[in-house]
This record gives sequence, C-alpha cells and structure tokens, in this order.
Amino acid sequence: MSQSGVQVDPDCISDFNDLKLSKKYKYIVYKLSDDNKTIVVEDKGSPSDDYDSFRDKLINATTKSKSGAVGKGPRYAVYDFDYQLSGGEGSRSKITFIAWSPDDAGIQAKMVYASSKEALKRSLNGLAAELQANDADDIEYDSVLKHVSKGKA
Repeated sequence: MSQSGVQVDPDCISDFNDLKLSKKYKYIVYKLSDDNKTIVVEDKGSPSDDYDSFRDKLINATTKSKSGAVGKGPRYAVYDFDYQLSGGEGSRSKITFIAWSPDDAGIQAKMVYASSKEALKRSLNGLAAELQANDADDIEYDSVLKHVSKGKA
C-alpha cells in the first residue's frame, strides 16, 4: 500500500511480467481508478507499436476532478527501450518507469499520483531506469534515450 492508501491491481503486476519475460507488450500505461483507490492498467502496446504512439497516449491522458471537470492527467508507464550502443558495442534493452505528471494537470491529481508512485514501483520487479516527466519535451524519444542509456547510445 502507498502513502496515499492506494492499492496496486494484480493485473498491473501480471501484465508487467508479460512485458518483461515474454516481451508480449512494448509498453504499459497505468492510471488511478476513478475512485482513486487502485492503480490499474489503462493501456498496453503491442511489440510492434512505436514510441510516438506511446508518447501520444501520455500527452493526451485526461483525468476527471471531483467537480467533474476534465483536464490533463498524470500517468505511470513502463516502456521497454531497445537501443544500440554507440561504437558498435551491441544492443541493450532497459525497462523504464516513467512518472508522467504534466505541469498543467490538476493539483490534487498530481499529489495523489506522487504519493502513490512508490507502491507501483515496488510491485514491478526488474525496472532498469526511472524518469520523472512534466512536459512533452521530457518524453521526446532522444531525451529519454539519453537518460536511459546514460549517454551511451
């Protein structure tokens, strides 16, 4: 359980294991349930999906406030990054956790997501990198690749 009391749905873990062990998915996007009590799977990308479709899902994510207003929404995601090392030293694959919390998202949503992040991360064994992203530039492919590869790609 997280600081906020949010639980992690078992599907979050089983889908992550499918991504990690059998490469069934390229990415998974997680969100808080409408009652803010459970982290659930929102979307999964097939191995053939490209990074741009994943990025678009994060940028266009919405959430509903208590008043019913719909606005930009935070999300959690994991993405299986495959990249080539510079100098022909081979390829690498790193499963990366991304905490997406756009600057223009609602304050309450951002607070609940921030206080629930560790519960999800603890449930997902095998994460190789983590990234906090607050605007579209933070999740540009080249920016994320530089972070994940530590500048070696």
